[in-house]
Amino acid sequence: MTVRSVNHATIRVERTYDASPERVFAAWSSVEALLRWNAMGDDWHMAYDHFDFRVGGGEVFRFGKTGGETYISTGSYQDIVPNERIISSGTMRRETTPISSSIVTVDLTPAGKGCRLVLTEQAAFLDDEDKPEYRQAGWSAMLDNLGEALKNQGAPV
Repeated sequence: MTVRSVNHATIRVERTYDASPERVFAAWSSVEALLRWNAMGDDWHMAYDHFDFRVGGGEVFRFGKTGGETYISTGSYQDIVPNERIISSGTMRRETTPISSSIVTVDLTPAGKGCRLVLTEQAAFLDDEDKPEYRQAGWSAMLDNLGEALKNQGAPV
């Protein structure tokens, strides 16, 4: 018999970028932009099966280490305030095994000539299949990648 469990956690990751809130927001609002930064590293693959960036819209994407297991994230957008806030909710599974359900809030505020981003994920991690520290590390790596992408001011993110 499978032992079932749920671990509730709140993850918070903050970054300040030398880019406007408009530019940081744009990095979240298109598949092309997301594919440039939204992976944990060079040895990870990522593909979007669906992307509809609007309140009531959603996304389905697959990702994972090249040659490893594939994770599938399915989500919907609950609230979008251009250049200020994105709230989404969704589920994640590894292959066919559900591993989490969560709500993610991305808050953007001006910080001098740049932007302060605060990402908060309130998650239910299922059956010990995923852990808050793994998600914290994943978000940290991805937001560091976003920072690198934003450094090239002349190019779109």
